[in-house]
Amino acid sequence: MSDLAHVAEQLTGVLGPALIERKLAVGELTLTVAPDRVLDVLAHLRDDPACEFKILVDICGNDWPGREKRFDVVYHLLSLTKNMRIRVKAMVAEGEAIKSAIALYPAAGWFEREAFDMYGIAFEAHPDLRRILTDYGFSGYPLRKDFPLTGFVELRYDEELKRVVYQPVQLVQEFRDFDFMSPWEGAPHILPGDEKAAMAPNATSGDTGKKP
Repeated sequence: MSDLAHVAEQLTGVLGPALIERKLAVGELTLTVAPDRVLDVLAHLRDDPACEFKILVDICGNDWPGREKRFDVVYHLLSLTKNMRIRVKAMVAEGEAIKSAIALYPAAGWFEREAFDMYGIAFEAHPDLRRILTDYGFSGYPLRKDFPLTGFVELRYDEELKRVVYQPVQLVQEFRDFDFMSPWEGAPHILPGDEKAAMAPNATSGDTGKKP
């Protein structure tokens, strides 16, 4: 049994009802846990001698618009002493908050702000939950599946007003419709430079190309 498989077996008994699902695939262990117990799970993974996942690598979100609990909050943890990685997921609904992990992992501060900025996921008891990648006046959450590709407003510098202004997005041209070819299909035309590969009709494999 691999180390991760052993950890998975142990955690199943320790976490009990807090563990909704476990999945071990391609050398990675993913735990889906109840959102109200996520801090208990993270604390155990950090402090238990058999785990020692003391490094928080990342917190990110995932959007499933058709699901009742629309968002996954995903924690990636690393144990240097055990040389293992683990993924913890908790499902939250739109408008539902999940407890901040800053008390356990101080590095969670900026990661949680990014998840809030990109998905609108709120983290309870976060000391400074505000946008971190977009502008303060930004509308919407860019990584949600239903966010329009053009956005809602654009930010630009107005030369006449001599200041930054916001205005509704206006497209000056239609979207392009690209016709992607299969990589196994050749282009119907000769690309620049390809003509150099064509051999002369009277050339042979032993022809050096030099005149006598």
